[in-house]
Amino acid sequence: MGISTLVIIVLGLCLFEVISSIDNAVINVEVLSTMQQKARKWFLLWGLIFAVFVVRGLLPWLIVWAVNPGLGPVQALTATFSNDPHVKESIELAAPLLLSGGGTFLLFLFFHWLFLEEKHFGLPRIEKFFIKKGVWFYAVVSVLLSFLVWLSLKVNPMMAFGTVLGSTAFFITHGFKQNAEEKERSLTSKNLSDISKIFYLEIIDATFSIDGVLGAFAFTLSVPLILLGNGIGAFVVRQITVGNIDRIKKYVYLKNGAMYSILCLGIFMIMDAFKYQVPEWASSAATFLIVGFFFLKSKYALKQVEKVEVK
Repeated sequence: MGISTLVIIVLGLCLFEVISSIDNAVINVEVLSTMQQKARKWFLLWGLIFAVFVVRGLLPWLIVWAVNPGLGPVQALTATFSNDPHVKESIELAAPLLLSGGGTFLLFLFFHWLFLEEKHFGLPRIEKFFIKKGVWFYAVVSVLLSFLVWLSLKVNPMMAFGTVLGSTAFFITHGFKQNAEEKERSLTSKNLSDISKIFYLEIIDATFSIDGVLGAFAFTLSVPLILLGNGIGAFVVRQITVGNIDRIKKYVYLKNGAMYSILCLGIFMIMDAFKYQVPEWASSAATFLIVGFFFLKSKYALKQVEKVEVK
């Protein structure tokens, strides 16, 4: 893997982490505004360390280790930089399980957003049509799950198991996210101590980070690269939290960009699982192009609003 490819992958991971974490940053800002200055600084410093090294570092490492139980913990961390043929073979054998599970998770995540979640309509004709058909979400993902399992059984039974795991992970984390959104309301209450709020914020951050961690495997299977790219992205999100999050919230179609990039990443992961080779730079390129399009669309919409306000 050349230096230019490594840089593209890290930048893509960083951008994906930032965009997919905007919702989390909004929650952080609203809760931090009810906390004392000392508690805010503590969260932004130690919370960053926890978010980068524990969640975004430990979780991908554990995932690689779980799908490669024959590797030791150190080998699982350094596997992609190892020249040991046994290690490379182990990673290659386990990759379809990881890719099918992660791809299924991301596809479910996209369809849930498309059918059920409130949104600013970035692509009005498409998104308004599907939001009116929200009742079909569970039917669509059930049929999709059955189809992917059927295809996977023809290739590798472990891929079918990975697909089911991906759907299971989606519904578990979806439940946690719904609870986190409800918990946000109580976190803004002044009846809770700052320590309690910090504790809950870390749990919410861990829940929201799962999307980014699983999506990261569409870019690379290298845990060190995931740690670097997602870590930089988490740092940027914390800086956005400290800075002017209200300005970022005005770019109303960024969430659309994140979700359409998740669709592409999910498709890439499924294709890789079925041995349809996708170039290493494709995930980063797709993320930059899609997010860039919706950023420009958001910027144009913001200028139109500002013109109306001036008048």
